[in-house]
Amino acid sequence: MRDFTNQEVLNWKAFLQIKALESKDSRLTNFYNTSTYHGETKLRDIEFVALDFETTGLDANQNSIISIGLVPFTLKRITCREAKHWFVTPEDKLQEDSIIIHGITHSDLKGAPALIRILEQLLDELAGKIVVVHYRRIERDFFDAALRSLINEGIVFPIIDTMQIEADIQQARPKSIIDWFKNRRPESIRLANSRTRYNLPIYPPHDALTDAIATAELLQAQIHHHFSPDTPIKKLWL
Repeated sequence: MRDFTNQEVLNWKAFLQIKALESKDSRLTNFYNTSTYHGETKLRDIEFVALDFETTGLDANQNSIISIGLVPFTLKRITCREAKHWFVTPEDKLQEDSIIIHGITHSDLKGAPALIRILEQLLDELAGKIVVVHYRRIERDFFDAALRSLINEGIVFPIIDTMQIEADIQQARPKSIIDWFKNRRPESIRLANSRTRYNLPIYPPHDALTDAIATAELLQAQIHHHFSPDTPIKKLWL
C-alpha cells in the first residue's frame, strides 16, 4: 500500500474530486464529494476530527480493526459530546497478546457490528474534516485494507500525524555538545511520552476514544508551542 504524502498530493481538494469520479461505492463517492480544505486555509479555521483504531495486531494485511474512537475539535475546543466509539467484529481472530495490550476481550466484542454496518456513519463523521492521528500507519493502512476487503475499494484522504510532527520537531532541534558526546538518543514520540513534554495529563492507554481525545489535545499543544493559528494546513497534512 502506498502512503500518500503532501509531496505526492499537492492539491488534496482536486485529488478528492478525482477520487469521487472514480469511486464505485456511493458511500465513498459522498465522502470524497464533501471534499476538503484549500491548502492555504489557516489552522484557526479548520474543523478537525481525531481518530484512533485498536486492532488485533500491527499488520494491516493480516489483522483487523476492533475498536474505533473519534472526537471532533478545533484549535480552541474539543467537542466531547459529539465523540463516537464503536467496538467492531474483527475479520481475524482476537489474539491473546493483543488482548494484553488493549484489554478488549471476546465479551466486549459480543454483538459488535461488522465494520461495513457502521461504514456510512463513520465516513459521515470524517467527511469534510481534517483527520488527526498519532502514527498514521495504523489508521490510514488499516482503514484502506479493511475497505479493500469489504468493498473492493480502498480509501485515501489528507491526514495530520501528531507522531510525525513530534519526530520532525526533534529532528530540527539542534544538538548540544553534551548530546553529541554522550550519543544521546532522541526522546520517545509515543503518544503518552509526547504528551508529557507539553505537561498534558496522563490517560490510560489503548482505549480508542481516550486515545483520540489525547491526540486532539496533543495537536492543540503542538500548534500552540511550535506553529501558529495562522499556519496554513498544507504545512501539516500528509
